[in-house]
Amino acid sequence: MKYAVQMYSVRDGIKNGEDLLSALGKVRLAGYEGVEFAGVQGLPASVLKKRLDELGLVAVGTHIELASFEEKNLEETLAYYQTLGCRQIGIGGADVFSEAKLEKALKILDHAEKVCEKEGIKVYFHNHTHEFAPPQGAKSDEWIIHRLKQVCYLEIDTYWSFYAGIDNASFLRDNADRICLVHLKDGNDGTPCAIGEGQNDIAAIMRASEEIGMDWVIVENDDPVPDGISDVTRSIQYLKKNF
Repeated sequence: MKYAVQMYSVRDGIKNGEDLLSALGKVRLAGYEGVEFAGVQGLPASVLKKRLDELGLVAVGTHIELASFEEKNLEETLAYYQTLGCRQIGIGGADVFSEAKLEKALKILDHAEKVCEKEGIKVYFHNHTHEFAPPQGAKSDEWIIHRLKQVCYLEIDTYWSFYAGIDNASFLRDNADRICLVHLKDGNDGTPCAIGEGQNDIAAIMRASEEIGMDWVIVENDDPVPDGISDVTRSIQYLKKNF
């Protein structure tokens, strides 16, 4: 497996397009081979692709808003990330916590997945904790995340799933056919931290990710200390030392 980083982890150093281009160089220097975007700072896809190619980085995925997958925006969204070479494009999170809002999201994602599938691209949803429960007003006790996986792929954030009480290794194995990416994340008592500095069972996640055929695991920290680059550097150093 290869290591990518979710660029949200280094957002403290990104205020504009030039900062993003610079930050890509820093994460490559830290040892990452891929990136997952969390915003592109208005950069044209051609400019961003040129920088990725210069650095030898792969655009593994992206976190964009649900609105980007609406039918009126989908063509533009797809064209942008095809230029970057993304084979997966996803939502970092959305309000899917009522029955009505979940149904709306499912309709949008179902259409987007069918369109993108024809282009060889997977559409995915990135979880937090609340997706491991039914939506408000649901007629059944089926979890949100299980309804999402019926219309799109999943990117499992393994700290928020752990915090929700999920056995990550079992969940990954049981849902292997619907998982396209894994967020490798650690944390303590609801606060994310660098990999290897928290309570999550990183070794079990790594074993399960390998077993289900993940090409990439993506490091993310919502609350890096003392800064994003230092934090994600500690994470990859831990991973390369132990796995």
